[in-house]
Amino acid sequence: MEKEKIQSILATDCGSTTTKAILIEKRGEEYRLVVRGEAPTTVEAPVEDVTRGVLNAVSEVQELAGRPILEGEQILKPRHEEKGVDIYISTSSAGGGLQMMVAGVVRSMSAESAARAALGAGAIVMDTLATNDRRLPHQQIERIRHLRPDMILLSGGVDGGTVDHVVKLAEIIAAADPKPRLGANYRLPVIFAGNREAREEIARLLGTKTALDVAENLRPVLEQENLMPTRHKIQALFLDHVMAQAPGYKNLMAWTDVDIMPTPAAVGSIMERIAQLHNIQVVGVDIGGATTDVFSVFQGIFNRTVSANLGMSYSISNVFAEAGVEAILRWVPFELNERDLRNRIKNKMIRPTTIPQTLEELMVEQAICREALRLSFDQHKALAVGLKGVQQERTIAETFEQTGSGETLVNVMTLDMLIGSGGVLSHAPRRSQAAMMMMDAFLPEGITQLTVDSIFMMPQLGVLAQVHPEAATQVFIKDCLIYLGTCIAPVGPGKEGRPALSGKVQKTESEEEFTVNYGDLRIIPLGVGETAEVILNPARGLDVGSGKGASHRATVSGGTVGIILDCRGRKPFHVPAERSQRIEKLNAWYEAMDLYPKK
Repeated sequence: MEKEKIQSILATDCGSTTTKAILIEKRGEEYRLVVRGEAPTTVEAPVEDVTRGVLNAVSEVQELAGRPILEGEQILKPRHEEKGVDIYISTSSAGGGLQMMVAGVVRSMSAESAARAALGAGAIVMDTLATNDRRLPHQQIERIRHLRPDMILLSGGVDGGTVDHVVKLAEIIAAADPKPRLGANYRLPVIFAGNREAREEIARLLGTKTALDVAENLRPVLEQENLMPTRHKIQALFLDHVMAQAPGYKNLMAWTDVDIMPTPAAVGSIMERIAQLHNIQVVGVDIGGATTDVFSVFQGIFNRTVSANLGMSYSISNVFAEAGVEAILRWVPFELNERDLRNRIKNKMIRPTTIPQTLEELMVEQAICREALRLSFDQHKALAVGLKGVQQERTIAETFEQTGSGETLVNVMTLDMLIGSGGVLSHAPRRSQAAMMMMDAFLPEGITQLTVDSIFMMPQLGVLAQVHPEAATQVFIKDCLIYLGTCIAPVGPGKEGRPALSGKVQKTESEEEFTVNYGDLRIIPLGVGETAEVILNPARGLDVGSGKGASHRATVSGGTVGIILDCRGRKPFHVPAERSQRIEKLNAWYEAMDLYPKK
């Protein structure tokens, strides 16, 4: 259907536990969200048909919209006389999403590029094989057999270079004779995106044992990374091989007007579009029960990472194990011993779908959330890097010894917008709590706009952006994002209690002067849709965007929280180590943000 004729759009996201449906329609000159519905996903026994959950969610949308969208078990298309919709689109992460292994000759070069390609396509990277990963061939073979991925991506070698190393990796995959996770009667998809000179030998080794497909080289030369052809190939094979084996997906694919996208790839798609449209640097996070996805666009380069073991319900014990007791307790504003904390986490493990029932439980959950976000962001910064091995003189031996990566692309001083998503952020009882969790975890520097996804509709908008970019953008800005406000954070060391930042906030009809001491927080109200001019004068040695001690002028946006002057310190940022001092400081910060009800 022509883009101009699309007036009514039905979109679903089939998650691992819940299928969410939204109805978007053109109202006047712009597209807006009309209603949303949800139902349990039905990909597992006893139903084992994903379309049942979709029909249940769409039935709720139909009821709320007050007009027919379904006729029996068919979606009415196109819309005619207040019946049906013009197009139907969907994303999916049901059945655990797309799980991949990647392999590359050098772990910090071709293997890292392969991981970036897979993650950007919406996959979970289960493991990375490399010739220098310190595992013996039999250990690598055993690992492939044990994990049973949905797909393997093999890369390595610049075009025209040596073929021996990437061929050895292909021999290991062939020896493993990998079997897919879903579907017993089809061959495992393997994508080769390496040295074009090796294609013939790779086809000889893997052509009969796997469903081999070839994409352009991920690293045709050391100085260039070419990810998009491989990302598109992964998504196409995901539909043709993996999704086709899942219960009911063939019917669902027949219903949709465009290809089903993996949920994380769709979220990345809408973030990329917003960053390009407004020419801004963006970081987004989606924290779930089992995993946490982090997305970023810096210098026009999109990156995604998935922390597959960090989440707020099924993976909550992993957060505790990785962060440690002290890291979590530093955010809890009351006396809590380690045993009590462990018991609370065990209770959540036993009943992962429960939500906090008391204020103390909420505070502990939000403390754990800060650490899950921080750890996920650290992992993201480690992968979102410039190309390793570029413009460097080194021997082959030195190349194989490399274990680190290039410099991270993530620069929080230049970050324009931080987007939070996932139940613990989107459904926090007070919006200020979501703002505080993101500030504490990501430690934004300078001037950063804070937002949350209101009802997690970014996946549906991401796939809509492929069909109707204007509609996706309008709904994203008007209905999807809740604007929390703007965080202003000076960077650099300071002395507790001494002035850190002074200046003026010039609103349309008023002007307010302020001075905030080092170690303190302050909010200046500025509503949603309002803007103000700020003149910022940091103390000597502190930087808000124009250099140490230099004044800075900017236009900032308001939100449900307002302008947050965060002078608690960056580089270094620390919470007092002594327990009573820490609790006193936390309570002062939380009171300044009006985070929790007063007892």
